[in-house]
Amino acid sequence: MKIKVLKKEGNELKIEVEGAGHGFCNLLQKKLLENAKVDLAGYDIPHPLASNPIIYVRVKGTAKPETALIKAAEKAREENDTFNKELMKALKA
Repeated sequence: MKIKVLKKEGNELKIEVEGAGHGFCNLLQKKLLENAKVDLAGYDIPHPLASNPIIYVRVKGTAKPETALIKAAEKAREENDTFNKELMKALKA
């Protein structure tokens, strides 16, 4: 997965994520919006066959959008780990 920064100005960040789909982007957007410092978060896939998703984050006040994005990715990873553990338990039962 390659990430390209398209815009990084003040309280806004726009990145392009090569190889990601709606599942990943939707999860990341949801985790971003759980952060009270995030003013706006969304993504767009301009064309599903020829484009990579573009993720946009805008934060409030002096918060940094890259920090919000990192925290959202960490929360998503934690949920994935929890799901994996519970799934393994269920499958062993």
